[in-house]
Amino acid sequence: MKSKRELREFYQAEHQKNQEAADALKKKVLYSSALRFSVFLLVVFLCYVNWGQPETILISLLVGAIAFIWLIRRHDGLKKKRAYRKAIVEINKRELSILEGNFHTQPEGNEYKNPEHFYSQDIDLFGRGSFYQYLNRTALESGSKRLAGILTANECSEIPTKQEAIKELKDIPQWRQQFSALASLVKVEVKAERVVRWLDEYEGFVPKRFKVLSVFFSVISLVLIALFFTSNISGTIVTVWFFLGLGIIGMFLKKINKLVSDTSQIQTTFEQFYQLLEKIEGQEFSSELLKTKKESIINNTERASSILKRFSKLLDALDQRSNMIVGIFANGFLLRDLWVARNIEQWIREHHEEVGKWFEVISFFDAHNSLGNYAFNHPKHTFPTIEEDKEVLHSEKACHPLIREEVAVANDFKIDKEQFYIITGANMAGKSTFLRTVALQIVMANVGLPICAESSRYTPIKLITSMRTTDSLTKDESYFFSELKRLKYIVDHIQTNRYFIILDEILKGTNSTDKAIGSRKFVDKLVRSHSTGIIATHDLSLCEAADSLEQVENYYFDAVIKDDELFFDYMLRKGICQNMNASFLLRNMGIVDD
Repeated sequence: MKSKRELREFYQAEHQKNQEAADALKKKVLYSSALRFSVFLLVVFLCYVNWGQPETILISLLVGAIAFIWLIRRHDGLKKKRAYRKAIVEINKRELSILEGNFHTQPEGNEYKNPEHFYSQDIDLFGRGSFYQYLNRTALESGSKRLAGILTANECSEIPTKQEAIKELKDIPQWRQQFSALASLVKVEVKAERVVRWLDEYEGFVPKRFKVLSVFFSVISLVLIALFFTSNISGTIVTVWFFLGLGIIGMFLKKINKLVSDTSQIQTTFEQFYQLLEKIEGQEFSSELLKTKKESIINNTERASSILKRFSKLLDALDQRSNMIVGIFANGFLLRDLWVARNIEQWIREHHEEVGKWFEVISFFDAHNSLGNYAFNHPKHTFPTIEEDKEVLHSEKACHPLIREEVAVANDFKIDKEQFYIITGANMAGKSTFLRTVALQIVMANVGLPICAESSRYTPIKLITSMRTTDSLTKDESYFFSELKRLKYIVDHIQTNRYFIILDEILKGTNSTDKAIGSRKFVDKLVRSHSTGIIATHDLSLCEAADSLEQVENYYFDAVIKDDELFFDYMLRKGICQNMNASFLLRNMGIVDD
């Protein structure tokens, strides 16, 4: 088990190691730039001293062009390696900062907010200071969406399988960082659905017999160039042939340009995605879930990464047409753009149906890296023991994971099937925090995450809540009607499935007498439905339900006023709260007179 100090030392060591590698690569990049400039000057010098000797000048230009292209590719490779190392450096800087509680610069996930969801709005799953913001380490938009989907799925099946996968990812932190670093280098990520749709709908334009034509044309070009250097033919013939090639390219130029436009934004996506697939294929997994995902990208003939890499290289080759030497000379003599376009179209015909599956695997690992990272960063948290028992949730020393360890107050909590707790307590005594703690434990347990507790036993169950109802001016709905709709939503769902129900103050939008009567009737209905859950309330009359319903138990959080000071211990106790503090707070803050 790692302590916070050991975690900090791990991230500091990874930061330093990758920073040193990035610095070394920076020097190589500078040397590479100097070498390219030197080759350019050398070619200019050779052309100058051999002025009047066209054959020598042409040879110098061709050799110089080949060397220059090779150096450009080498230079780009060095820059990408340095960017990769710098990305890992940033990952470790971020983890060191988050270890100190500074996570509010992370994406908030506001786009995933849904007031009508089973629980996400009530337990601060998304938004500033949310659990998603604290948990999320995804590098891809598709991975972020996948992670949000995992948190909101309300799916409680196969939890041991999920736990096994998260435990395995927890134990390979360097692999997780390398995967995330590669994913973060995608410059323009196009939505996976858009890429798949484009591949499915793509219509080719290169003639079917072009392969034979291109080979024939290229062979003649090479023969003419060879004859020119041996002085057997004049340069006029070579020039005419060159412009003939450009004319053929010109016939398809509009469609080639559209292909370039369509693929320009997805080029870096495919370049990084094939490397991500290589990372997955190169890692040995033992957990069932991760092994299954890995096997889905490996067929009997060729790895998905190799197939995707080939497509990435084709897109890169098409992009190189902007280089004058490639765009003009290679097209004039070799019909290069059409050759590359033909190969791209052939790849699309053969593999377009598989791309969606490959992208799904990448988003799966991007999302699950966040879960593995959470488990790695919280070694004191425990994976719940999954049971099919009378107890729904039994946690010892449970806390909310977003409250700092040094100030968090731990509580023991045990609730059985078909049991209801009614919780009373003074204002600010800890009721709402406790409700969110229990709710988040259920969500995290269902996802397969370790929870913030010393130990835990859990019988899987779905979650549904009503804690933060608001009125809707746009729908012309009152607060009370909105609350009724939420309660109806809960009643409808518990007819068809088992849910753990968490309610914070039923029927807040009506008068106290009506509220007391309605709340009691609603509690009776929940008990008759054999549901399980917690209800927090300030209405002490609701606690009388425990006198006639054996499924109901009363618990409370207390506050003590001593020497005109208010004290909270945030401890859950059995019984009914007798100390309320609203009048004290109003007086103490000068809102009302004594």
